[in-house]
Amino acid sequence: MLRYYTAGESHGEALMAFLSGVPAGLGIHQAFIDRELWRRQQGFGRGGRMRIERDSAHIISGVRHGKTIGSPIAMLLENKDWKNWQESLPVAAGDQEKHKAVASPRPGHADLAGALKYNFPEARYVLERASARESTGRVALGAIAKLFLHELGIEVLSHVIAVGRARLENTEIEWQRIAKVSLKDEVVLNCADADAEQRMKAEVDQALRTGDSVGGVFEVVAHNVPPGLGTYAQWDERLDGLLAMAVMSLQAVKAVEIGTGVGSAFSFGSTVHDEIGYAGGAFTGFSRASNHAGGIEGGVSNGQDILVRGYLKPISTLRRPLASVDFATRELVKAAYERSDVCVVPAAGVAAEAMVALTLARCALEKFGGDSMLETLRNFEGYKQQLKNF
Repeated sequence: MLRYYTAGESHGEALMAFLSGVPAGLGIHQAFIDRELWRRQQGFGRGGRMRIERDSAHIISGVRHGKTIGSPIAMLLENKDWKNWQESLPVAAGDQEKHKAVASPRPGHADLAGALKYNFPEARYVLERASARESTGRVALGAIAKLFLHELGIEVLSHVIAVGRARLENTEIEWQRIAKVSLKDEVVLNCADADAEQRMKAEVDQALRTGDSVGGVFEVVAHNVPPGLGTYAQWDERLDGLLAMAVMSLQAVKAVEIGTGVGSAFSFGSTVHDEIGYAGGAFTGFSRASNHAGGIEGGVSNGQDILVRGYLKPISTLRRPLASVDFATRELVKAAYERSDVCVVPAAGVAAEAMVALTLARCALEKFGGDSMLETLRNFEGYKQQLKNF
């Protein structure tokens, strides 16, 4: 079983990420992990924090001489901003006068719900862990999952299909175009269509001018996934359910769609089910005329690209704050404001890539097993031969 979790706070000394269950012998490339972290920090509409942090993963355990050794992997990601917060958020008692309270909860954030749950008098500690800064650790872990999937020929990337009211007219984007966008050294909004990207940029510009924020939709594409990952045998082992939970767990994601699931609900079955042919598919002789199912049928991957869309609400920290209530006085005030982004849809897509990669890596290891990459790949090759012989 592939297991992972993160620790750390937004303005704490560091974030930490832990991953166990990776077979021994997987090549780990520091430059690839750091580029994934860089991709998460990019995009038009990011805030001042991105000018402070230059994220890099410091691997502490589980990797020696450039390869995994089968033991748990631990990574540390330093927060450069810690120097500005160490007196405000000390581990020891410290000086309470230097504490920076979040005195009024922000609508749409975890502030109020978290303060009520943990009985905090204000929301500083809620903000510190609920912040999307936590997703940095997930992206680092996802990079290792991507390296594992790459050995199986599986690739995972994302692209933006909507920001605010601006969206792609034709969302069926070829894999090659998505891959090309991911190689850019300058990221605007990670959209594969230049004209649509400019319309999206105009939406962010408007939010910037008005002190607002804007959300959107990203799509994660898993390419060259073999049929047979996941199962219909138990409700909590279905691949679509696992992916939906993984992507939904990301900060500000409020809805998840597999394939054209939303549109399919308003259509006749004859127009949304992917007709089956026999013209030489990637893994078997079976082929499909379309991919409305998003590569998953009955909770099992079917050999087509897996398509997962995340619907991201606008960031809840606004430069023109909404109405709120003061924690101490219960008087009506404006919500607290902290340095924040205006649009994070491209970054959320990168974080979702990590969650999809981790989920697919887990399902692949459950199916193919292996304590070493040699064993895993041997089992995988045997399964591919089984598919060819079907």
